[in-house]
Amino acid sequence: MAFQRRLVLGVLTVCSLLCVYILCVNLQGPQSWSLVPVGRFHVFTQGRSSGSQDSEEPLDRKSKSDHWGHPPSTSTFHPELSSGTVLDEHTGATQTPTLNPQTSKAAEQQKPAGSKVQDVSKSTTSPDGVGRTRTSAKPPALHTPQPTQAAGPTEPPFIGDTYMSEDVPPQTDCPDGIRSQVAQTEFGGRFLQHVPVLQWAKHATREQHQRLSKYPGAHGWEGIDYKTLVETLSVLNFTANWQMLDDWRDRSNDSKCIHCAVVGNGGILKDSKKGEEIDSHHYVFRTNGAIIKGFEQDVGSRTTHYTFSTNTLMNSMRSYARVGYRGPPVSKETRYVFLPDHDRDYLLMKAAATHTAVERGPETAKDPLKFFGEDVSAEKLKMYHPDFIRYLRNRFLRSNALKTKYKDIYRPSTGAVMLLAALHTCDQVSAYGFMTPDYKNYSDHYYDSSYHPVGFFINHDLRMEMSLWQQLQQAGLIRLYMHK
Repeated sequence: MAFQRRLVLGVLTVCSLLCVYILCVNLQGPQSWSLVPVGRFHVFTQGRSSGSQDSEEPLDRKSKSDHWGHPPSTSTFHPELSSGTVLDEHTGATQTPTLNPQTSKAAEQQKPAGSKVQDVSKSTTSPDGVGRTRTSAKPPALHTPQPTQAAGPTEPPFIGDTYMSEDVPPQTDCPDGIRSQVAQTEFGGRFLQHVPVLQWAKHATREQHQRLSKYPGAHGWEGIDYKTLVETLSVLNFTANWQMLDDWRDRSNDSKCIHCAVVGNGGILKDSKKGEEIDSHHYVFRTNGAIIKGFEQDVGSRTTHYTFSTNTLMNSMRSYARVGYRGPPVSKETRYVFLPDHDRDYLLMKAAATHTAVERGPETAKDPLKFFGEDVSAEKLKMYHPDFIRYLRNRFLRSNALKTKYKDIYRPSTGAVMLLAALHTCDQVSAYGFMTPDYKNYSDHYYDSSYHPVGFFINHDLRMEMSLWQQLQQAGLIRLYMHK
């Protein structure tokens, strides 16, 4: 009898433990999103950077040999002034994640009933010829956004891996361009060729405003009322506003491919003697505090595209005036590409297009012609689409900062947006003055009169960007300048 009681008690104990185990398993929730680490951790170390000077000069100028490395080597990119409030904080141990093509899923809750959708994760291009210059003044066809198809845990709503899709025909059929190569690289699953790079008048609809108002800063239209959006974007109603390289027909000269130089402000360019090479490209992209006068031999003299936010522009003019920065480059060929962090970007853009004073905000009553020259017109203005910025963050630069309370101010740096935009619009891209593993050997900027270390802040992940440039070079998608 005693044996039977012990047997029953044992069975009840085992059943109880099994129930507890099942309950614990069911209570476990999924991770907020999946990150596949590359296998290396980076620890942020504090550099001396106040936003007024975040750069230094190279320590070693004995060697003049230049290297366009195929494997990673050395180079430097420098953090320009950031948008919004820059916090002097660090993420601690930061993984350099690689997004698995199958682990991005949007958290969109509402879709218009009966609307046509397109799976942007499967966007492709089919060249119909080789080495021809193609031009089209026909506006791109818009498709309703749809979450990318992927298996995996549900992501938090602020990620928003859902993007508008547009059919924009390529301007060339370059036989060895980025479009024809990317599918065969590790970036094939991340690269979406139909996400609009630029926003323009046609995008200002109530449906799109409702969708994008959920995302703050450069990633959406949160805080921008519909009336302001329509009034400002309505001036971007020309073919040149939705084409990054709007004058390619005039400058192609029967070239089969579009060659772009993307120039950062890194100290690695000091004494590089790369100016002539940079200017030889069809297009030359620059950003923020790009000082040209006096440094033409190293950084060139041309600027076809100048990328900035209103915040970084104003900060650069205050911080770098003492070393010669007076404002954006001004020339007949220069286009001004706004990276909109706030409604002040939309207001300044409208003022520049209409040659009127800024209506309100921090730049109230300022004359935009003082920044962009007397000849600025709506055709010379462009503005990045918030879907494109969010796409870059989610699929190329998804930092662990997104897991912190500072997630709303984190975005790719202005220089990173500029380089990745060129990757999506040019056929061949050469990058100069961007950060590489030996960045401590160089000053933060090429125009620094004394050495200043690169500073790291929570709103950008410069080490992740540095790793991305190395990966893009290894994949043969960019040509990264290196200097030993």
